[in-house]
Amino acid sequence: MAEVPSTHSMELGAIAPDFELPDGTGQVICRDEVRGPKGLVVAFLCNHCPFVIHLARELGVFAATCEAKGIGFVGINSNDIARYPADSPDKMIEMAKTHGWNFPYLLDESQSVAQAYHAACTPDFYLFDTDLRLAYCGQFDDSRPGNGRPVTGDDLRLGVQSIISRGIPPSPQRPSTGCNIKWKPGNEPSWFLI
Repeated sequence: MAEVPSTHSMELGAIAPDFELPDGTGQVICRDEVRGPKGLVVAFLCNHCPFVIHLARELGVFAATCEAKGIGFVGINSNDIARYPADSPDKMIEMAKTHGWNFPYLLDESQSVAQAYHAACTPDFYLFDTDLRLAYCGQFDDSRPGNGRPVTGDDLRLGVQSIISRGIPPSPQRPSTGCNIKWKPGNEPSWFLI
């Protein structure tokens, strides 16, 4: 597995790009339906990536904590499901059930949402404040498959606490790393090819 860093070329303060995407059952959900009164976490995920699987259980717990604090949470799978059938909608339902994901887990089949967010890897995290302005983009924590560090979500948790308490983004913001998003042939964004 190749570890790819996130590009995070979205500027802090940028407004969360809108989206309308189906979940694994086909129900369409939009950005404003998943945002909370105090903000929104958008996580680019997939089913087969070892970096996502590594933190999957804790991610479900973390998302529930966010929801309880008024921060919405949504997962988005932007991988090419034709070439990676392990990321298909039925497998998304299975993934969510296996790991206790009660947050919406949506399919970005056109990959336009990943492009709008400049997402590069799975997992890739974006935290927006109450006005849907980007306050944090970075890693969940320092844990990676095989490095022996516990999965805590400390980096993203600090971001959530910061926007709830003071509205000040945490610093420094360390990029997320993981498997690259599996772009459809010819669909790779220009910034990804640099």
